[in-house]
Parts: sequence; structure tokens; C-alpha cells
Amino acid sequence: MKTGDSVHLIKERLNIVDIVRRYVELKHNGARWVALCPFHQDTKPSFSVNEELGAFYCFGCQASGDIFTFYSRINGLDFKEALEQLAIEAGISLERSPVNKRGQHSEKPNNPHSTRQQILRMYQIAAAHFIAELHGKNGAECRAYIKQRGLNEDIQQLFSLGWAGREWDSLAKTLRRAGFNEQIAVDANLLNKSGKGTVYDRFRGRLVFPIKNLADQVIAFGGRIIREEEEAKYINSSDTPVYKKGEHIFGLIQARKSIVAKGTALLAEGYMDVVTLYQFGYKNAIGVLGTALTPEQVKRISGFTSQITLLFDGDSAGRKASLRSSEMLLARGLGCSVVTFPEGEDIDSFLRENGPEEFDVLLNNSVDGLRYCITALKANAPREAVDWARNFLRTVEIPELLSHYVSKLAGHLQLSENVLRDGLADWHTNQPKHGAQPASAQRGGLSRQNMRDEQILMFAIRYPERLDDLRATGADMLLQSTMARNFWEKLVEWGDDANYHLDETEKKIWSLCRGPLAAPMDSGDKELKFLRCQLDNHYDFAQKSSVFAALSRNTSTTGDFDSVLDCLRALQKTLEKKHE
Repeated sequence: MKTGDSVHLIKERLNIVDIVRRYVELKHNGARWVALCPFHQDTKPSFSVNEELGAFYCFGCQASGDIFTFYSRINGLDFKEALEQLAIEAGISLERSPVNKRGQHSEKPNNPHSTRQQILRMYQIAAAHFIAELHGKNGAECRAYIKQRGLNEDIQQLFSLGWAGREWDSLAKTLRRAGFNEQIAVDANLLNKSGKGTVYDRFRGRLVFPIKNLADQVIAFGGRIIREEEEAKYINSSDTPVYKKGEHIFGLIQARKSIVAKGTALLAEGYMDVVTLYQFGYKNAIGVLGTALTPEQVKRISGFTSQITLLFDGDSAGRKASLRSSEMLLARGLGCSVVTFPEGEDIDSFLRENGPEEFDVLLNNSVDGLRYCITALKANAPREAVDWARNFLRTVEIPELLSHYVSKLAGHLQLSENVLRDGLADWHTNQPKHGAQPASAQRGGLSRQNMRDEQILMFAIRYPERLDDLRATGADMLLQSTMARNFWEKLVEWGDDANYHLDETEKKIWSLCRGPLAAPMDSGDKELKFLRCQLDNHYDFAQKSSVFAALSRNTSTTGDFDSVLDCLRALQKTLEKKHE
């Protein structure tokens, strides 16, 4: 099936609302669905989905497009990758690459699309391999460990837990039998390679936690030792073409519905923390994948809730992580609270010794995030506290929160508000407002002086099937800017599917012409007539200018009377045509 046909068929079979609600909490609002925007730090719902049009638009950052645009951007894919994944969901077979002499579908060896798809397929096979190992004859010791940790069958299946056996090349053999390239498996962090070039399994003797994206695809793995005397308690997949750990959240695909229902997320540190919380009924639990909380992870979580409870360990590292995470969440306008565990306790030990009733008491007594920060600051020297407070206030993205934060910090730290406000106004004044763009960017990169380019492109974008009509007017020959000419070439090549091959500036222009806020595309003949009139005026003006320039040149330099008469005749014809 050709790409264009596949695009239209996918749009018929997949509902954009169903896809978008995987990543954000959508609420019905008249004919539209609204949510906090997943593409910028939103504080009130500015993200809108029109189910009838199959399109989305953000009034805050101007992100817009259809199901392919959204899926590509939210998952960091290009159009081809998004098309392949959505086609699988829609049950559609795409047109495959040409067949070579061996009867195989040829793919370029360095094609990143091919590599990405191979890695995803390898992870799928690897996850199945680890599950089979857990339930096979070699998985007895891991099954005993899981039983000792109290994880039931439902939890094991929900999180697709597996076992990486102690053999050196068990997974390597499985991938080899499946016909995968060993070097790609090494690049995917499934295998390691020795100095002698021998490949062996990266995960061995570990309980394995598959990490999934919100499309329910396995994109990485984490592995935990089951014998405490062994070294490296956890090992994790490194970044690959399909995974950047600072952008993903462990357990979010399992927890997202509960997070929306409860209005809050429980954010823990490790895989076992999340699984244990889930086992005890806390189905809104998620984990940070062994890294410090990142802005990208905050953005992911904020698509589902604006309230987060931090459940980090009570040791020094855990307290520092709680402070840094609270600072980041508060600066972005999210509410947060911090649970403080008794000395020597963590999530697993506390729940198993005290049960969920006592754990609920801890949750109910959690400390407000700002108060937690203030308490931590009081242990520092006064100068350090002032420096921290000023740096924090400079990161606040919502101006309306500044006065509240300044008052709270000054009151509890026994400081003058003026001390904290000193230089703050100038700082925020000089910072670009979030989501704000220069006028040229808002107009899509077209200057007001080049209205002709804008008029031509606007019609071409709205009615790409009528490019031949535009050519008949000579419109394509009049395009002046490099950007406009490049845009035209993409419209010629891709037609109505050009949106999937545009850069960010071009997509903004496309949205202005065809997005949810654009005028209905039901008057092509009238718009073409108007544009043709504008172009005719331009041709007339250009011709008159040329005639007058020639007339002036001849009369002032050559004195050639015949040439002057030729110029006057040409001018007369132009005026007669204009009159007609």
C-alpha cells in the first residue's frame, strides 16, 4: 500500500483522541477536548484536540498537526517511524522496500529507520526470552526471590518481569537464531563485546524489568541482582536510538489511569520501589529510572497530574534528590509533597513491616515541597540559603507564583523580602517569556515585505491538488525567498502529505493555513481568482515599471526616438489589457 493511501486509512481507523489520551489527561469541552500541553510547561489547559477534524492545536506554544504529527513529536520519531508504528496499531501493511536478487527486502545498512525498528524488535524478543527463562528450569532461584519479595503472578505479568540467566550467551544465542545483527544488539545494550571481539549477554543473573514507552513498546531494560553479595545492585540500558532515560518514566504506562483518577502520582526511585507499591495497592506509583529527575520527565508526568508526592530514600542522597526534585517541580508550577521515612527505612521495608495503613499515615503527613526546601535550607549557612532562594526564584516559570514564593521563603528564613527580590524583576524582565516567539517566527519566517510569497504559499498549502493551476499563472516563478521555494518543492513532491516532511518553521505556516483555526477550505475557485488578480496586478506593475525604466533610459541617454515609440506602444498595450 502506498504511503498516501496508508496515511488516510490510518486516520480512518485510529482516533486521534484515543492516541493523545495515552499521554495527557483529556477533558471534554464542547466540540473539543482540552488538556495541559505536553509540549511546553502548561499551567492551564491550552492544548485542544478536535476529534472531527482529527487535529490538535496549542494556544500556548502553537504546536499543531494531526495524529502523525502528535505521535512523532511526543515519541521523538520522524514521519516514517510514526507511520510504521501507527500502521501496526491500525492493522495495515505498508509498501515494503524493493526485493533484491536473494529475494530479501533490501534496506540500507546505515539507515537509522532500519536500525530503530531492529532494536525495537530485538527488545520485544529479548523481553519474551527473559520471561521464558523465568518460568523455565533455569529460573527457579529467581522465582524463589520473587516469592520472597511477595510479588504475585498478576504483578509479574503486569510489569513483564523476567530472568536473565547466568549463562554468558543465552540471549546472544536467541538473537542469533532470530537473525539479528550482533553489532546492533551491542549498540542496543543487550550484548557486550570483549576485547577479543566475543559477544556475551549484558544482563546475567538478574531479575529483569522491561521499560516501556506510552505506546506499550519495550524500549530498554533494568536488571537487579538477587544475591546481595553480588556487585552492582542495578544495571540499566544506556541511551540508544529508541531510548533516552532522562525522558522516560518507569511504570507510567501502567499507572497513568490511576494517576488521573487519584489526581496525584507517587514518584519513587527504583524499579522494585514501584513494583512493591503496586503490589500493596498504590497503582499511581512511578519511578525516575535511576537518574535525577529531569525537566523532560516532569513534562511527561505533568500531562497526567499537577500534584506529585516524592518517595525517595531517607539517606543523604535521597534527601538531596528530594530537595532538587521539589525545587524543579515548584518552579514549573506543580504541587509537590515529600514523604520522610523513619531512619533506616525505605518503601519496601516500611510497607512489609507496617502495612499500607501505616504507610497511608506517612502519605497524609507528607511535607509540602516548599516547606521541605525551607527546612533543608535552615541547616545551611545564611549566605547559602539566600543564594539558593535567589537561584530558585530565577527558575520560576510562572510570574504569578513569585510573590507567594518570596513571602514564604522570606518569612521562614527570617529574611527581608527585599533581599530576595533584589535584581529579581530585572532578571525575569530580560528572560524570554515561555512559549513567546519573535514576530518573524510567529508569522512563520515570512516578512511583511514579501506578501506575494505568502499569498502564493497560502493557496498552495490549502489546495496542494491545484498546484498545476498555480503554475499556469506563473506563480512558482515569482517565489523570491529560499524558504518559500523550498516549501514549494516539498508541496510538489509530497502534496497533501507534505506536513510530515516539514521543519518546525514550515509546520507553523502549515498550521496557520490548514490548522484548526484556519478558514474552511471550501472556496478554492474564489481564492484562486483573487490570487490570479493579485498576480496580474503584479505583472502589470512589473511591465509598466520596465517600460518606464526603458523610456527613461532611452530619452536621457540615447535620444533614440524609435525606441521611445516602442516603449510607448508597449505601455499602451499594458494599459489596454488592464482596462479590459
